[in-house]
Amino acid sequence: MKVCGFTIIRNAVKYDYPVVESIRSILPVCDEFLVLVGKSDDGTLELIRNIDSPKIRIEESVWDDSMKEGGKVLAVETNKAFDLITNDFDWVFYLQADEVVHEKYHEAIREAMAKWQYNKEVDGLLFKYTHFYGTYRYIGNSRRWYRNEIRIVRNDKSIRSYRDAQGFRKNGEKLRVKSLEAAVYHYGWVKNPKTMQTKLLDFHRLWHDEDWIKQNVKQEDLFDFTDVDSLALFTGTHPSVMADRIRNTDWKIDLDISKKKLSLKDTVLNYFEKTTGHRLFEYKNYKII
Repeated sequence: MKVCGFTIIRNAVKYDYPVVESIRSILPVCDEFLVLVGKSDDGTLELIRNIDSPKIRIEESVWDDSMKEGGKVLAVETNKAFDLITNDFDWVFYLQADEVVHEKYHEAIREAMAKWQYNKEVDGLLFKYTHFYGTYRYIGNSRRWYRNEIRIVRNDKSIRSYRDAQGFRKNGEKLRVKSLEAAVYHYGWVKNPKTMQTKLLDFHRLWHDEDWIKQNVKQEDLFDFTDVDSLALFTGTHPSVMADRIRNTDWKIDLDISKKKLSLKDTVLNYFEKTTGHRLFEYKNYKII
């Protein structure tokens, strides 16, 4: 069984992406890792080149920022990277640049890939998600945070990145997947408030024009992390590859997890979910088999 990891990245230094940690977090379960580096305004290419592993394969790309509809450029770049993976690999393991996998899940991931390797009914493997917010202490626990997504798929080029590259489809249909007892730790909302605001403004430009941004996005220097509906404290451990990054955190945010900013509808739905374990009206870009 051969596994190729892959990701796309642009301006990792400017937006403080944990992309090196992301890549390193799954190198032990990959035979190769393809990094498609978009033309950047910082030292992103050098950052990736400095990863000390013979498994790393680097390719370069230029993003078409005119593809604003639904963040399409992210899916285009993801598919471009996927297509560069050679046919001798059985599985491909996709991580976005702000996603990290804890080493405690490596064995379960390997076992699942081996178990379903020859079952062609299984298109991919579904991961649980933990979303961090503001600092490494807080996690989002409301309905706004998606709970699952596909991150391992067969090396089948009829499988395509979907919409803004959050998930995948095959010939336009949802993938048939098996659930994993493993989680992806999403750190996209953990940044210095100034960096977070810069990233937010720039990434809105992948979806919208300047008029929309001026009307809908706060024009401030620092991101307001208090403007959140519901949080909880994280009680687990972070992946070991995140240790230095967490130790070198250069900002401090104290958030009150007792304060909730939920509509009546979301209050009722959240209560139902916490009571029963079921999320009503959940969007699922996959079919669990």
